Amino acid sequence: MTLPASAYARIALDNIAREYPNKLDHVINTAVDVRSPRDLHPVFFGSYDWHSAVHMHWLLVRLLHRQPDLPEAGEITALLDRQFTSAHVATEIAYLHQPSRTTFERTYGWAWLLKLQAELIDIARTRPRAVAWRDALQPLADAFADRYLQFLPLAQFPIRAGTHANSAFGLLLALDYAETAGQVALRDRIIRSARNWYGDDQDYPAGYEPGGDDFLSGGLVEAALMQRVLDADELVGWWQRFHPTAEALQCWLKPVAVSDRSDPKMAHLDGLNLSRAWCWTLLRPALPVSLQAPVALAIERHLAASMPHAAGGDYVGTHWLASFAALALT
Repeated sequence: MTLPASAYARIALDNIAREYPNKLDHVINTAVDVRSPRDLHPVFFGSYDWHSAVHMHWLLVRLLHRQPDLPEAGEITALLDRQFTSAHVATEIAYLHQPSRTTFERTYGWAWLLKLQAELIDIARTRPRAVAWRDALQPLADAFADRYLQFLPLAQFPIRAGTHANSAFGLLLALDYAETAGQVALRDRIIRSARNWYGDDQDYPAGYEPGGDDFLSGGLVEAALMQRVLDADELVGWWQRFHPTAEALQCWLKPVAVSDRSDPKMAHLDGLNLSRAWCWTLLRPALPVSLQAPVALAIERHLAASMPHAAGGDYVGTHWLASFAALALT
């Protein structure tokens, strides 16, 4: 299945500039804090919420990086020139340092911001125009990397839910940044936390998945993370202890039906199908031979079930799903 790059570019371009409707993650400390999304977040005010705005920016950078001749390339470049300025980023950083902002977007938004910066670092190696974008956003990436370094030593337990707070998903994306940016301390801390949280897991109860508003498989994203932090021999032993029973494994191999795509929570299940396809693609090279064919078929079926809904439909899905489709396909 190929990536419909122009269709996704159009969705992201429209979403990033769309301020309303908007769901703020915003503690009001005083009357001064009653402000519009664009005033609070001059970079990431669109796409319904802050984190979706971040990963829609990531989607545009990723499309531009992989398909520089995209018909929308000029429009994407002009938009990123407007968005990624030092003044705008300074306002985003100042927001983080206000009272009651310690847990702002922890850790889903943190991770996507770092994933975006990793993509900017990559594209800047071959596209001089992107150097300014990378340099403008770096202080915000530094701020979230510092938050991870402060938070992870204190976090005794992972969050295993299949929604935004999932710890393994956040670590996977943050690890991409740490390795791309050469952030050794962050990389080492992520590996240590992953091993501490998940190293002793066994007989994962995949039959309990999914929850009614999951867009991540807690078990599959954990396995994808452990594939990154364990060496090959360790991973074989870990998977043998961790993997679900044959019956429960079927829950991960069959796509989930979505009964109402106009419902913001139920629409998450399209994201679950896409993120499962992404995780299975990451895991497949290390899986036993007996799983290769079933997993290949599962990837195909999950993409077929939800890819069509990433490029069209209700805004509750289109404000974010295309980025998960791009993860799954690239």
